[in-house]
Amino acid sequence: MKILPDYTILNAPAPKVLVIPAQSKASENAKGWIRSSAKTADVVMSVCNGSFVLASTGLLSGKAATSHHSSYADLETMFPDIRVKRGLRFVEDANLASAGGLSSGIDLALRVVERYFGSEVARKTAFNMEYQGQGWMHPDSNAVYAQIPPHTADHPVCPVCGMDSKLSLKTEYKGTTYYFCNPRHKQTFDDSPEKFTKG
Repeated sequence: MKILPDYTILNAPAPKVLVIPAQSKASENAKGWIRSSAKTADVVMSVCNGSFVLASTGLLSGKAATSHHSSYADLETMFPDIRVKRGLRFVEDANLASAGGLSSGIDLALRVVERYFGSEVARKTAFNMEYQGQGWMHPDSNAVYAQIPPHTADHPVCPVCGMDSKLSLKTEYKGTTYYFCNPRHKQTFDDSPEKFTKG
């Protein structure tokens, strides 16, 4: 498959809605283009871990944002000047918006439709898509992801992100063994275990 774009970031028309999809990194040129485009865009929105790219531009500094629930702690650690909102499907702060993981991006997109065309058009759009989710009307409906699920012997979870743990990555803290999904989260915990434990 070949993708042949009509424009590059050097000559693309200024976007009114700019979507940053889930990705790990962006080039300095791309980040510069996002910063420049944000000056005139109605909405600059990230989906899932696209929030890290948006954060890396500096545009989210001092603002509220969210991301995939497994990335809350990483976003807080890497960008401490961002107010990370846990348990929200999307967050809007001025013309910047961020969605949680995957399907939350659909909800934020429907919210953008609502901003431009009203609630009735957004409802019809969701109906025509056969999309049953109502998170675009209730952005706080991700509350279940605000808390790390309990760790059990049968199902160990990483205390940093709540994802399944690997039994080989562990730390002893105050008489309890904690297991981690990856070395970076183990290091995050080891640096400040009190942030992830009850006492």
